Amino acid sequence: MTEPGPSAETISSLLADTSPYLSCDDCFAQIDEYVERSMADPRYDDPAMTAHLAGCGACAEEAATLRELISQAPG
Repeated sequence: MTEPGPSAETISSLLADTSPYLSCDDCFAQIDEYVERSMADPRYDDPAMTAHLAGCGACAEEAATLRELISQAPG
């Protein structure tokens, strides 16, 4: 019997190009502003943050949670 391996999503995130480098601490320090700006302007680009979120599931989950909270906020 074969042990199940990592999912395609896990493999993709491990192989993602994470340059320019941004640490999780730096990401968490900037994530609120990044989410707000990217929601206000879909063309907003922060290459370091985009690369980090593509390769870090924990930070990507935090960004998704913030997006959801902002989208549900009244007025």
